[in-house]
Amino acid sequence: MAPPRIGPEDYARPLRRLLVGITLLLLLVVFLLWRIDSPRVERFRAGLVDALVPNMTWAMRPVTLAAGMVSDFQSYTRIYEQNQELKRELQQMKAWKEAALQLEQKNARLLDLNNVRLDPKLTHVTGVVMADSGSPFRQSVLLNVGARDGVRDGWATMDGLGLVGRISGLGERTARVILVTDTNSRIPVTIQPSGQRAILSGDNGPLPPLEFVEDTDAIRPGDRVVTSGDGGVFPAGLLVGQVVLGADKRLRVALAADYQRLEFLRVLRSHELEPITDPGSLVAPPLPRVDASAATAEAAAGEQPVETEGGDVEAAGSGAAEGAGDG
Repeated sequence: MAPPRIGPEDYARPLRRLLVGITLLLLLVVFLLWRIDSPRVERFRAGLVDALVPNMTWAMRPVTLAAGMVSDFQSYTRIYEQNQELKRELQQMKAWKEAALQLEQKNARLLDLNNVRLDPKLTHVTGVVMADSGSPFRQSVLLNVGARDGVRDGWATMDGLGLVGRISGLGERTARVILVTDTNSRIPVTIQPSGQRAILSGDNGPLPPLEFVEDTDAIRPGDRVVTSGDGGVFPAGLLVGQVVLGADKRLRVALAADYQRLEFLRVLRSHELEPITDPGSLVAPPLPRVDASAATAEAAAGEQPVETEGGDVEAAGSGAAEGAGDG
């Protein structure tokens, strides 16, 4: 009969019991050593601490590192929570900032519309922009004022800062405003301080060009552009913008009006525009009128004597006189 086989578990169990017993015995000895109140034991404890603690730094390093990692993780958790809270507050502040900017701009426009007086003779009516054309080929907006408010076709419109356009299309309750940037817009302007005259032509872009400039060398970027009043369409002196040099090296105008946020427009009540009934008068001045009686007299004075069958007028007259004498 074979002897029973001894495995590793048969050695491990007694070894564990021995280690546990030794550990408990050491703990009991340490406990008693730290609890005994005696001068000799105190000196022994001090010598033991002096001998062991400096040499146990390597053993305490993992514990110190673990404690530091735990502390750093807790600090990181707090910082992450604070960061998330700050992000939420920043989003709220951005929303409040945007709302404050919009209110500030709207308030500035309303104050300008109520207080700015360009000309004592010019009054105005303020309208709200209802819709935009939204077309790349036509730049216009729709106002909620019309003929019932006294608006007339051709009147200038401003946003409180600069010229926006003119009324082009009028209804009873609405009015269409063609913007300065539209391709159909042509505005005579004056560049200050040089006093040069030019035509501002819309090209559906944010920087309309200046055309037919008298002397381009007298104009500098930053010069002020105002309406000249030529043609009687726009009142003189309305601010349009400033001269800039475009990427194509052409003189263009940075418009003073904020075309990205057209909310309120001021329609200037200018003079009544006379309708054009005679297109020919746009090309040449009318011919002077001549009196018909004066023309007849001048024609009669300049006529040659009329010949008759019996001779000329003088001969006829002499014959008549002779006949009278004979009678």
